[in-house]
Amino acid sequence: MQNAVERELEVQLVLSPERSVPVPARLSYFTDDPYAAHITFHVGSEAPVHWTFARELLVEGAFRPCGHGDVRIWPTKVADRGVVCVALTSPDGNALLEVPSAAVAAWVERTLRVVPPGAESALLGLDGVLAELLTPLPADDVWLSDPWSQDEPQDGEV
Repeated sequence: MQNAVERELEVQLVLSPERSVPVPARLSYFTDDPYAAHITFHVGSEAPVHWTFARELLVEGAFRPCGHGDVRIWPTKVADRGVVCVALTSPDGNALLEVPSAAVAAWVERTLRVVPPGAESALLGLDGVLAELLTPLPADDVWLSDPWSQDEPQDGEV
């Protein structure tokens, strides 16, 4: 059974130090993908823009700078309000977003109640899948048995 934690919010797309525009967005977390956070931006195009990155980045980024490469996150204040900055980089371009800290913190807290840190791997069922893959099947007996029977003489023996 998949549980979802979602939050609709408005983020600010920073165009310059003096100008930003509001962008509707949705933060999503799904228990069948327990390590990931998803954010969808509705930017007025035919299709929304989707980003997926580690949930841990938002957990840590709400308190201190983290991430490198395509996704970097850090807390700051803008006009005396707490925001979490999210810098996204792709071949299509770059974006700097300001997300209200309170909204991020509340959403992260809800995801951590649904799947506590360290419990993610249990939801993936990897132990069961690995056990199934590594369990010998009856047909494996042919491959696991000794090709040289101990009862029969081997080449060169009489």
